[in-house]
Amino acid sequence: MIKSISLYLMAAFYLIAGLNHFIDPASYYPLIPSYLPFPEFINIFSGIVEVTFAVGLLFPKYRKISAWGIILMLIAFIPAHIYFIQIDSCIPDGLCVPKWGGWVRLIVVHPILLLWAWIYTKTT
Repeated sequence: MIKSISLYLMAAFYLIAGLNHFIDPASYYPLIPSYLPFPEFINIFSGIVEVTFAVGLLFPKYRKISAWGIILMLIAFIPAHIYFIQIDSCIPDGLCVPKWGGWVRLIVVHPILLLWAWIYTKTT
């Protein structure tokens, strides 16, 4: 029961996050490290990937591959978290948290999200 609720919460989390890439794309551009080209493409691609994996989690046939995809996606997002810390965890006219908040996001929240997805790599 708890595992089912957790699955639906995770799917909703990534679905909302993915759709937000299209609803409010400007909020994501400053999070994309400046050394990466084509921030608009990266944002759109990230949104599509998040939505695709979120939906995939809901179907037993695609759950395992979607969970592995989320893990790879989260690993790919690590440079954005590091970049956020490098800019003092503050985007002008945007998201600003204490610098320690950026570190908590990277070394606490991110591993929890990885573990959460990993749980569903074991099920079909």
